[in-house]
Amino acid sequence: VQLVESGGGLVQPGGSLRLSCAASGSIFWMYNMGWYRQAPGNQRELVATITSGRNTNYADSVKGRFTISRDNTKNAMYLQMNSLKSEDTAVYYCNANVGSQNYWGQGTQVTVSS
Repeated sequence: VQLVESGGGLVQPGGSLRLSCAASGSIFWMYNMGWYRQAPGNQRELVATITSGRNTNYADSVKGRFTISRDNTKNAMYLQMNSLKSEDTAVYYCNANVGSQNYWGQGTQVTVSS
């Protein structure tokens, strides 16, 4: 499985961005998917996950501001990010996993700054 993120960029505090993750393969619908992020000097952390059954989970720091979704017809996952804060600045990674298989994208930079 290959994962390609897009949609990152520079945005002012309070602004919005929508990240996309495009996945290859024919069994995308089986994968549990997630977004993770890593800021400089920090460990990679969970942002949000969505299971194959569309159950979602969010980090407390993004609840109410971010929304994860998936479109199995397009082999795609999304992260709508609203009310962005400077502390959301990080490289955002797409993850796909099922069973023992675990895949990562190359990441997309999100910078929140005035």
